[in-house]
Amino acid sequence: MLWNLVFIFVFIFVLLFIVFLIKTYNTLVVLRQRVNNSWAQIDVQLKRRYDLIPNLVETVKGYAAHEKEVFERVTEARSKAINAQGVEAQGQAENMLSGALKSLFAVAENYPELKANQNFLKLQDELSATEGKIAYSRQFYNDTVMKFNTAIEVFPQNIIAGFMGFNSIPYFEAGEGEREAVNIKF
Repeated sequence: MLWNLVFIFVFIFVLLFIVFLIKTYNTLVVLRQRVNNSWAQIDVQLKRRYDLIPNLVETVKGYAAHEKEVFERVTEARSKAINAQGVEAQGQAENMLSGALKSLFAVAENYPELKANQNFLKLQDELSATEGKIAYSRQFYNDTVMKFNTAIEVFPQNIIAGFMGFNSIPYFEAGEGEREAVNIKF
């Protein structure tokens, strides 16, 4: 009788442990997939941004043909951003592209007739809206990464995560230049 009771307790313990393992593993898989999905959403917005940039550059070129260096930097930064692999490389490339776009808009400020051009205004509005969506997507990605990284670091999930090969995922961080205050001169 005592052996039967011990067997039942051991069986229940093993069963609960297996259920815990399955639930923990499935939770980590779901979180990892959310991270992948949130990165894909950033990618969608970045693609939209890349598609808008050549149109914007061509519109500005018509008014500011002598600003060749700015156009080359924007084109080069766009190319590097498109070809970047991984979160860290993508973050650096995007920060470089953002800086190049700021230069492009600074050039546009010097041409009042360009600022009044409907095509330019429309492209600028679309790019601004896309930049807002990218910022939101980055925030959502970082929130999702935080949940995943926390889940694989808390006890006892960290043991299961380590055993099952779940690794920490890097955040999408702002570059050095983006952390500084913007100087506005009149």
